[in-house]
Amino acid sequence: MTADATPPVAVTGLGLLTPAGDGVDATWDGVRRGLGTASHDPVLAGLPVDFSCRVPLSSEELGRRIGRAAWRMARNARLAVLAAREAVLDAGLDARSWDGDRVAVVLGCGLGADAEREEQAARLRESGPDMVSAVTFPLVLPNMASGEVSIDLGARGPVLAPATACATGASALAVARDLLASGRCDIAVAGATEAAVTPLASAGFWQAGALSRRTGAPAEASRPFAADRDGFVLAEGAGVLVLERAEDAAARGARVRALLAGCGSTADAHHPTAPEPGARGAEAALRTALAEAGLAPHEVDHVNAHGTSTPLGDAGEAALIARVLPHRPSVTAAKGVLGHGLGAAGAIEAALTVLTLQHRTVPPIANLDAPAPGFDLDCVTKEPRGQDVRVALSHSFGFGGHNVVLALVRA
Repeated sequence: MTADATPPVAVTGLGLLTPAGDGVDATWDGVRRGLGTASHDPVLAGLPVDFSCRVPLSSEELGRRIGRAAWRMARNARLAVLAAREAVLDAGLDARSWDGDRVAVVLGCGLGADAEREEQAARLRESGPDMVSAVTFPLVLPNMASGEVSIDLGARGPVLAPATACATGASALAVARDLLASGRCDIAVAGATEAAVTPLASAGFWQAGALSRRTGAPAEASRPFAADRDGFVLAEGAGVLVLERAEDAAARGARVRALLAGCGSTADAHHPTAPEPGARGAEAALRTALAEAGLAPHEVDHVNAHGTSTPLGDAGEAALIARVLPHRPSVTAAKGVLGHGLGAAGAIEAALTVLTLQHRTVPPIANLDAPAPGFDLDCVTKEPRGQDVRVALSHSFGFGGHNVVLALVRA
């Protein structure tokens, strides 16, 4: 790290609930297997795109695990609370005894509680206002997942809910890093959640041409960087990381899984949904993350790509990686297995990047034999690859032109 680099923060805890599994270990095992998790979804029956990637737990099971407070929580909040509990436990911390005034929660959500919003709107249309729940807004507000996590953990420091579309989870980690660096907190519980697999979301993304239409083979639909990719697969999930200043983690003898060494955040200022053709904003985010980490491009060993499986998105990202990182670091893209978790994706993928650093293993991209012609990428396919990864990037790009790149290094 150069003298003018930003001091890194330690990642001391991880929590995951994803379509690949219940918890960090199950998710990591599922991603390493490299098999798509999409399947036909009864909630989407009859729609042009009727499949998705779901967390393999019902809302009722999530509620039982949370306890009495679950009645007032939407599914996205339930996912967030359980992922946060896992992350705090993994960090070796105890929310019953910590100084909650010094604990921040930065937990974003891209769309909010869409299923609950649609349910209440249907009640209003079909039965009138008397049938609309009095807790509609506590259910559907996009900040309520972060609020419920803060209540569950007794975290009374800054509690924030970033929303930068598909870059939300990465934005939350960047904001949490800044809170730690400024001294506003000593512990940050950060990440994102999403549970927006609904008929309206499916129909809207389908009309926009963003979804894969492989209804005959859902598990093979998400295929980042493939020549025949045709769109993403709607998914849900939650990813939460516990961040601390490195010196504080060392002082309490914490296990440090990895270091968040740099964050780059920019905007395309180009178009509401289409990526900027030259990827100038994304490149600026990548270079900023490296500069903050005190690293040069040639030091990057691995990229966890945004890799949505869309024609334009993957092409732009492939060109960016080849241009800025011509030494061809290994590339993976978890959305082949997990689908596109929208606002939660960046946090989930950051957690997977931490695991890659820690386990020296790069998971394969599902449904990919080789990158599309013209993509000069070293994509990991078919089997996990053992690799001595010391420096890794995690890319997140969202509607609205949001670009966030995280630089993570081995502890």
